[in-house]
Amino acid sequence: MTHSTVSDIDIVSDIDIVSDIDIVSDIDTVSDIAIVGLGVMGKSLTLNLLDNGFCVSGYDANPSTTDRAKQAIADEPDFAQRYLSCDQLTSLIQSLKTPRIVALSVPAGKVVDLVIEQLLEHGLHSDDIVIDTGNSLWTDSIRRAEQYRGQCRVFTTAVSGGEQGARFGASLMASGDADVWQQVLPMWHAIAAKIDPQGRALPALASGEPCAAFIGPSGSGELVKMVHNGIEYADMQLICEAYQLLKDIGGMSCAEIGQVFARWNEGALNSYLLEISADILQQTDPASGKPLVEMIRDRAGQKGTGLWTATHALESGSPALTIVQAVSSRASSAQVSVRLNLAKLFPGIRKQQDSSQDFIDAVEDALYCAKICAYAQGFSLMAITAREQKWSLNFAEIARIWRGGCIIRAAFLQSIAAAYDRQADLPNLLADDFFRQEIGKRQQKWRSVAARICEQGVAAPATLSALSYFDSMTEAVCSANLLPAQRDYFGAHSYQRIDQGEGKSFHFNWSDAVRSETERT
Repeated sequence: MTHSTVSDIDIVSDIDIVSDIDIVSDIDTVSDIAIVGLGVMGKSLTLNLLDNGFCVSGYDANPSTTDRAKQAIADEPDFAQRYLSCDQLTSLIQSLKTPRIVALSVPAGKVVDLVIEQLLEHGLHSDDIVIDTGNSLWTDSIRRAEQYRGQCRVFTTAVSGGEQGARFGASLMASGDADVWQQVLPMWHAIAAKIDPQGRALPALASGEPCAAFIGPSGSGELVKMVHNGIEYADMQLICEAYQLLKDIGGMSCAEIGQVFARWNEGALNSYLLEISADILQQTDPASGKPLVEMIRDRAGQKGTGLWTATHALESGSPALTIVQAVSSRASSAQVSVRLNLAKLFPGIRKQQDSSQDFIDAVEDALYCAKICAYAQGFSLMAITAREQKWSLNFAEIARIWRGGCIIRAAFLQSIAAAYDRQADLPNLLADDFFRQEIGKRQQKWRSVAARICEQGVAAPATLSALSYFDSMTEAVCSANLLPAQRDYFGAHSYQRIDQGEGKSFHFNWSDAVRSETERT
């Protein structure tokens, strides 16, 4: 996302509102909402709001960013009469209906606090609403709601869908004061992506079910968006590994793999990420004539939300192996020179080519099963956090608003929504009958692909981690009975017995000449 930087935000002095109006001829126009930060996302949200008939005021401390936004608006003649371009925060605030609604599209972190402080200094009141639309850390949102209580009403709306989603319909995850949600609901429902009763995405400005929801108290919307991004990391990595398998073992060209992905996209794996991957793989580099993807350096970047998800999963004790591995895979891809040197020391195993339809189908099944596990990890993490925070999250609704606008939008989410409609307190997605049957039909081929990965030395760690997650979560008695004994042996940490109540702990005198067990209180 392109936003104002910290240095862009300046404290400004009061000026008369008339001097700020560049585009509209009617200076008495009162705006429904103001957008602070007119970079890629802020500008797109502004255009979306104007597209849906709302009056908008805009501000960015960077004049060139302001000019680009004004030019984009000027390109749409119908928008000019409903847009106020302000060069001061005071006039921005004065241009709004009361209670004022100001949406921030600035970088997460201290910039959000700095802008809120400036808005308060320039006329924002206790009844006015400030909406953070960036990728803020969910705990920061909880802190801000308390910090600014009585000064203004801090609300949040996590936006998923990138530039195109913000412009033509995003998935919106709102949280904070429920009364504020009622005030912004008409705008948010208008600019959200729309889906039909079958869960299929509809064109911009079409009528349908909006992909926008009130998630719950402050921080809950950002938590849901953070987990969304963690799932996104896993989904992308799994698709990349399927591509690698079809290339290394299947011996297929990029264009052929793109065609396979396009076919898969017509079935159970239908998703935005698979659709764009199919398109990418069939593109030719104009300069070299080679597949474009082969001319792209194999070094993946990241903005941090996937890492936040992985870290939170580890801290909260929620197993999220595939999400954690997806983050690690991006980190290992960045170590290009190390990989190149090690590749010389450890020549790869000669791949046994298999371009049969059976192998292609097996990779499809492995991708689908691994995808189920990645989503199961994400929804379990949300459930654990909700219990800790005493939130009541509607997981069926969360799955539904992810069906359109957002990056992980997929037909698959319709089945997840249905699973939580059947059982709102579903302990794990794997426990749902539909997903149990889906994995049951595909598990053997999934395992055959995992065996190929190990035998032929293909780097597909996320696919393997998903299988490890499945096996660890479906094992009635696991190896962890040895671990408490190890801890008790070297650190006297104690253990529990299966023939005693869970409240009782025991210590064994492992090193005594006469070994014995004592109960701990």
